[in-house]
Amino acid sequence: MTTRTQALVPIIIAAVIVGVIGLMSIPSESKLESVEFPRGTIKVDDVPLEVQIADTEPRRVRGLMFQDQLPPDQGMIFVFDEPGLYSLWMLNMQFHLDMIWFDENGKVVHIEKDVPPCKTALEITTCQSVVPEGDAKYVLEVTAGFIDTNNITKNSILTIISI
Repeated sequence: MTTRTQALVPIIIAAVIVGVIGLMSIPSESKLESVEFPRGTIKVDDVPLEVQIADTEPRRVRGLMFQDQLPPDQGMIFVFDEPGLYSLWMLNMQFHLDMIWFDENGKVVHIEKDVPPCKTALEITTCQSVVPEGDAKYVLEVTAGFIDTNNITKNSILTIISI
């Protein structure tokens, strides 16, 4: 007959292994250093936004992690050197987001609404990436509800004013 301790030991070992792997997958720059984001201005259709610019790998890795909120007139724009299939995840996020992927011409490639955060231990181990439907050069993260409030659609256009 198996004792309670004998049954729990493999479960505890598995949990520790999953936790260690999860921690190892987060690059040290995002854990140990404060990442500074330059700011800029963009428009989606006629809606102006002040954005934090994530245009380097450490900035893109850090993203909006650990921020408590994002005002509705602000966002974060991820800028990549060339178009590609760039997925994002909600690791250590504190609030839901809307996400919009744009091609190099500012045309919408993919939209995700109300993406939930992954902040508890269980959510972090199962946190899914959001993968776009096509190649993008820019990804905009805004507070959930932005897309519906501002009638953003697949026909919307990104205009970069200063980044």
